[in-house]
Amino acid sequence: MALLKPQTQPDLRGAAGASDRRNPEQQLLDTDEAVRRRAAQTLVAKPDSVPLLLARLAQEPQVGVRSAILESLLQLQSDRVVEGLLPLLRSEDAAVRNSVIELLQQMPNLVAPHILALLDDSNPDVRIFTVNILESLRHPKVVEWLVGVLEGDPHVNVCATAIDLLGEVGDHRAVAALRTVKQRFPDDPFIQFSADVALGQIE
Repeated sequence: MALLKPQTQPDLRGAAGASDRRNPEQQLLDTDEAVRRRAAQTLVAKPDSVPLLLARLAQEPQVGVRSAILESLLQLQSDRVVEGLLPLLRSEDAAVRNSVIELLQQMPNLVAPHILALLDDSNPDVRIFTVNILESLRHPKVVEWLVGVLEGDPHVNVCATAIDLLGEVGDHRAVAALRTVKQRFPDDPFIQFSADVALGQIE
């Protein structure tokens, strides 16, 4: 009876080594979540990787990888980062939108030049998301921007969101606008109630 030759086993170390030799840009597209996460962390040392990180953020399904991307973008914060994040406010993925809002809140000086344009966006959802950004933006013009919403935004839900925030961060500058918004939406009970609550909190 002939002896069977032992089967050759694949060299797994070589396969792993091949994966390790790829650059972080390639690893960010890997099917393995852990590989993508490590790549996102490594790319913080490469400012030119911002477009790639932004593109991956728009489609990344895993929370751990998304967090790593966001942390790297925060460390790389710049006008280019903010300009790349703003379109993601229109993402259909709520998790991506919320992540972007939280990240933009941590870049007040870079975001501030874009606020008026965002509050004038034709999409009321974008305007609401912008008010959400203002919630923790820590910028001296937050109250001024919110007052502008109450005085001019035609959408009741945008105004309602701004009223809620003014109840928390508003001061004497918001009093006239809160009274004005009640006159602008006289038949909306929620606007009437929330504006009265905000006025009570301020006064």
